[in-house]
Amino acid sequence: MDLADPTFPPLFTGHATGEAEDPMRVAIRGAAEGRFSAGDLVWSRARERVSLALVLEPEVPRSRAPEMLFLAMVAAGDALGALTPPEFALTFEWPAGIRANGARVGRARLAVSDLDDESHAPLWLVIGLELTLAPLSGPQEPGETPDRTSLVDEGAVDIDRSGALEALSRHLLSWIHTWDVDGFAPVLENWLFRADGYRRSHAVETAQGRVRGTFLGLDEQGNMLLKQEESEGGGTLSLSLLANLSPEENLPPEETEAAAR
Repeated sequence: MDLADPTFPPLFTGHATGEAEDPMRVAIRGAAEGRFSAGDLVWSRARERVSLALVLEPEVPRSRAPEMLFLAMVAAGDALGALTPPEFALTFEWPAGIRANGARVGRARLAVSDLDDESHAPLWLVIGLELTLAPLSGPQEPGETPDRTSLVDEGAVDIDRSGALEALSRHLLSWIHTWDVDGFAPVLENWLFRADGYRRSHAVETAQGRVRGTFLGLDEQGNMLLKQEESEGGGTLSLSLLANLSPEENLPPEETEAAAR
């Protein structure tokens, strides 16, 4: 059965990619080459996943670019909250994971231009969202992949790719407006509301190994603040956001362009 293309808000211009293409890489290349600018939204025609990448040109210092990663997750949370059944529990796994009922269902992604404009803001940045809509290899037995799931597996059987893309785009636009008017504070508040382990003892897998402590919150760069137990020194660790994003979540522009060629 044919699936209608999604309709996006007037401020966004949609660009479809084939099922095998990565919208994030396409958007980065288009922004780096000057073919895409603020509001260009690249989306995948794949039906078993929901994948998009949005080009932005915010006039803020480079240090604030990670705010957009959390904005993307908050927008996804609101969009899915309106599309999923009441028992669907969506949470955020620092730094960029999206979980449904405790299992990974998606992620946010970020890429920032290496070049700045005359006001010292990055020329562009790209935020991406990926959500697994249906099991890639067909129905799974309960417990077969306990740390991975899909929207369909969690009961969101009425969602299709285009409907999800439309909802995500609307909520992205709404949160960009909120961020533009009120700053990062409301984004952070809403992200922490859904954050795994917030204000509780929490274990985090880092590039240096597994660490545990009380999750106090995030600093202005999106780094996790973790209060260690007295037996481990009792200090507060600042876990680097960028150091703990996977290569596929934090895509360097030059590497992405080379890989896309």
